[in-house]
Amino acid sequence: MELYEVMRTTAAIREFTDDPLPDDVLARILDHARFAPSGGNRQGAHLVLVTERATREALAELNKPAVRRYTAQVAAGEVPWNPLHPPGPSPEAIAATEPPAYFLTPLLTAAVVVVVCVDLGAVAATDQHLDRVGLVSGASVYPLAWNLLLAARQEGFGGTFTTMAIAQEPQVKELLGLPEEYAVAAVVPLGKPVRQPTRLRRQPVAEFVTRERYDGPPFDVQPATA
Repeated sequence: MELYEVMRTTAAIREFTDDPLPDDVLARILDHARFAPSGGNRQGAHLVLVTERATREALAELNKPAVRRYTAQVAAGEVPWNPLHPPGPSPEAIAATEPPAYFLTPLLTAAVVVVVCVDLGAVAATDQHLDRVGLVSGASVYPLAWNLLLAARQEGFGGTFTTMAIAQEPQVKELLGLPEEYAVAAVVPLGKPVRQPTRLRRQPVAEFVTRERYDGPPFDVQPATA
């Protein structure tokens, strides 16, 4: 596939067929994904490939606390898990919320679950002293995770970033034997899509790109034709 087509058709895939993801195809996906950039080219990421049913079930179970909060906040009309406002629903209401299977089954039905981790000793978190949630260190791991999905799309497979299990990171690290200095960045189920979307809904460039300042004029220019 042509690069721009891959970029415009790599959707979040959560429903998978029973088709396997052969090791040699997975190897090709990983071999291309590894060329993602990282801070200082230190390449501090580590991927754990999970196929055993018991481990998948444990990961799905670890999703549930965060999914309960997510679902309860959505039902209350809130942006779930945003770092600026505490959840409106009470802890009791959150605990009583049933976690939708939508969040759990991809971990059980994918051909392989890729747990994307990063060595915190290899990242430059230049925002570590700011009074907000840290973001910068993700630049050393998320390009690799996105390359993984782009390469999977090229090969006729797909997946999605999931992060609900990360709310229980100590248990995830114990489950997978991760060293103390590593953080979990994403849990990515990969498999053959039941359906491959090709028309993705995204906001136009002019709605989120401005010139010179946040309140500057929108960048409202028609793309050059190939």
